[in-house]
Amino acid sequence: MCGISGFIDFKKQSDLDILNKMNNTMVHRGPDGFDTFLDNNYYAQIGFGHRRLSIIELSELGKQPMHFEHFTIVFNGEIYNHHEIKVELESLGHQFKSHSDTEVILHTIQQWGVSGIHRFIGMFAFAIYNQKDQTILFVRDRAGIKPLFYYEREGLFLFGSELKVFIEHPRFQKTINLNAVSSYLQYGYVPTPSCIYNNTNKLEPGHYMILDLKTQTKTIKQYWNVYDAYNKPKLKIDFSEAKNETEKLLISACNYRMVSDVPVGVFLSGGYDSTAVTALLQKDKTEKLKTFTIGFQDEKLNEAGYAKQVAHHLGTDHTEYYCTEKEALEIVPTLPFYYDEPFADSSAIPTSLVSKIARQKVTVALSADAGDEVFAGYNRYDYIMKFGGKIKSIPHNIRKGMASVMSAINADNIPVLRNKYLFHSRYEKVKQFLKQADDYHMNQVLSKQFLESDIDQIMIHPTQKLMSAFDSKELSEENYSTLSYIMAIDYETYLIDDILQKVDRATMAHSLEGREPFLDHRIIEWAATLPTEYKYHQGIKKYILREITHQYVPKEIMERPKMGFAIPIAQWLFVDLKHLVDYYFSEQYLKNQSIFKIKETQKIIHDFYHGKKERAEKIWYLLMFQMWYDKWMK
Repeated sequence: MCGISGFIDFKKQSDLDILNKMNNTMVHRGPDGFDTFLDNNYYAQIGFGHRRLSIIELSELGKQPMHFEHFTIVFNGEIYNHHEIKVELESLGHQFKSHSDTEVILHTIQQWGVSGIHRFIGMFAFAIYNQKDQTILFVRDRAGIKPLFYYEREGLFLFGSELKVFIEHPRFQKTINLNAVSSYLQYGYVPTPSCIYNNTNKLEPGHYMILDLKTQTKTIKQYWNVYDAYNKPKLKIDFSEAKNETEKLLISACNYRMVSDVPVGVFLSGGYDSTAVTALLQKDKTEKLKTFTIGFQDEKLNEAGYAKQVAHHLGTDHTEYYCTEKEALEIVPTLPFYYDEPFADSSAIPTSLVSKIARQKVTVALSADAGDEVFAGYNRYDYIMKFGGKIKSIPHNIRKGMASVMSAINADNIPVLRNKYLFHSRYEKVKQFLKQADDYHMNQVLSKQFLESDIDQIMIHPTQKLMSAFDSKELSEENYSTLSYIMAIDYETYLIDDILQKVDRATMAHSLEGREPFLDHRIIEWAATLPTEYKYHQGIKKYILREITHQYVPKEIMERPKMGFAIPIAQWLFVDLKHLVDYYFSEQYLKNQSIFKIKETQKIIHDFYHGKKERAEKIWYLLMFQMWYDKWMK
């Protein structure tokens, strides 16, 4: 895993000094080496930069930018099946100088063109300059594990693994996309393909882009789509066979992600996803797998004990580190640098801490993300499956009347319940469900922190809705189910822009490569075709994954409420971070910033400090934006 950056300057006003500055913003992504490539031709100036974290082919033969014939590449990621592809290419007459997967990509494109990317099992974002055709090919992996941003304006095209590389180019115009601010407040991230800056985008997962230097035009095409799997008929297969086939795929995906020339470990929380990965990897190995867990002193947030039980049962070489509240709080000021687009998922803090601990012993760590999206694990799936149908069954006029009554009664005026934690936000969500009881709107309400009405109240300038994968209507009617719909949406939204961005930035902040076995595309292509009841069975989430895991770890160790990586946000905002809240939401700061209405924004803060603890999440979203703004816009 590495960091890539570059420019295509049609006005030819860039130089090597600019390229080096862009490249050096990502030292954390690649501390093991760096290099650049600069070409001035008739059509444009082309600059490629690369920061290297050595994982496969540790010698100089793995150095990038890498050249082969008329191709030059910068690549971030890993092609896990590169050895098999290499053998096939050698049978076709190709000769290799190294055992680098980067070299395999170049030969693959030379042999099969862009269609060769279908052969890759891995995570990847790369750019290939074709000097013969005068084109540049940009590709992002199917699930979006590796980021790829680009900017284009007035004859300048920039690309990079992180947004901060653009800021080093003197012609990058750093202006905020207010529509993106609105979307960020809703979801806690800016949904793909949009970015926080104007004229800036994310290349969508499963897409490639070709920039034609002769015509200064770009073409974007999709080469993989999760809906192609969801739109296939469900398999007619008994559960035992489905479980065996699923386990085989998981074993293959996990073993592929152990391919490395440096030490590899696993993040182990003790939940089903990470336990399954650990169990499947350890089961046939005599050497102990290295596993890592972060613990917290607050038992309500602490999963370390469960992870330790699992590690002991499986016999791993386990590292358990109990972090102090001080250590966790010290991460907060660093977040705006590494998450250089506003990002509100507070679990970035423990993810960063466990990455830091793992990096002391390994250079690669497997993370068990996407088990929820692939096998139906989120609590909100449970809510929609249990209550969505009941709400839909209420006649429209009755629902409309109930919503009107709720709108007329302020949550503050309801005795007893008004003092319950999160009552106000849940009251609002129920009201929204009653207004529009369809899968799209219910999923939207469950996914959002700020509703559109909240944003209208606090933002000075009106904003427009950004189009994203939330608006997809690609699931066919004949294969439609509520669960398939919300899982496919999550796979293309929350997974990409929250979970994967969180893990990429947290691991790379410590020069650690994170790998994702559940995001092997073969798994979702298989799981999407399984009968729904194999994933969500009589109220049991991730049913098939649980049954696989119980073969290796006793059910009594595993069965407990889902916890996740949580931090005590309300307590922090009330005490340890109060000085930041007071500063960033002062009348003077808000006035100078001119994005948020002073009175309405300060009311959220006031309500929180006077007992409405459910406002904590909203304040955290706002605070993370303000800290990002202070770092990058002032």
